[in-house]
Amino acid sequence: MLANNPPTFLLASPDPALLHEVEPVLIASGARVEIVLSAEAALAAMSAPNPPNLVLLDVNLPGMEISKLLAEVRAEAGGRRFPIVLISDTITQEWTNRLTEGVIDDLIPHSADSQYWRLRLDLVLRSHHRMRELELLREAAALNAQMDHLTGIYNRETILSMLFRETDRVQRLKSSLCMILFDVDDFGHWNSRLGADACDELLCQTVERTMRLLRSYDLFGRVGKDEFLIALPGCSTVNAVMLAERIRVDVFCTPFLVAGEAIRLSACFGISSSNGRSPVVVLRDAEQALSEAMNAGPESIQCFGDFPKSTASPVTFLTSTSGDELLAW
Repeated sequence: MLANNPPTFLLASPDPALLHEVEPVLIASGARVEIVLSAEAALAAMSAPNPPNLVLLDVNLPGMEISKLLAEVRAEAGGRRFPIVLISDTITQEWTNRLTEGVIDDLIPHSADSQYWRLRLDLVLRSHHRMRELELLREAAALNAQMDHLTGIYNRETILSMLFRETDRVQRLKSSLCMILFDVDDFGHWNSRLGADACDELLCQTVERTMRLLRSYDLFGRVGKDEFLIALPGCSTVNAVMLAERIRVDVFCTPFLVAGEAIRLSACFGISSSNGRSPVVVLRDAEQALSEAMNAGPESIQCFGDFPKSTASPVTFLTSTSGDELLAW
């Protein structure tokens, strides 16, 4: 811990002898010590926007039973976790249960000497630090399991799961939700010509360009090797078509620089509207629209249902049949 930003330890006890014994130990560890004399003051300190890094609670605090105080801390602290050491000469079944549950981190008697305090507090802080590192690793692992390892956007399983929650939300709010499913045209040719590493870079650049056009609350995921899904809360079919047109032009009309070459890609788009239906049904509609778009030719945009088909003309699509001299600019 930096000297100009020391940790804060909260010492809550009405016992002058205990304060006299413990405060120097805490100061010697480099901490800033805050002393409170009542349960209400301790609760206020632990519920503050910047809570202490360590809390020592005397079971003899006036104003509130310690069991109630601990329950209030769990409710008021908003999920923030800091080690709590209970100061008690009696080890009851209740305190043993709280230790097992992780509500408190240690029990130290009032009569403990300075050396014992230093030892126990060091163990508590080390244990808390290790537990926090494990929590961060678990969170990182959970997040990693939700993301596509190549592009960093949601994988298929995650975005489908999120679509169920988003559909429930738009049903409650009676708002709209559209999906855009797009597939990079003739990607197998580029994989054969450029190799897997270069094509992976093409996909990453496609994702990076597309994300610049999305709102912060839009959902974007990779649902196939070269197939991507965008979910647009509060977006009408007309606006979804307009976004697909922007992606067609802003993402794919500018050449991609990969492996020393400027590569021109394109994509086909299928669009469907939720209308409160299951995401599985809406995705199936988008897949059908995408299939129609791919049959119509490169750079096509098709909507599922009665919505008028896009009439946008392609922007000079280059394929393997164009000749090698046209494959790179």
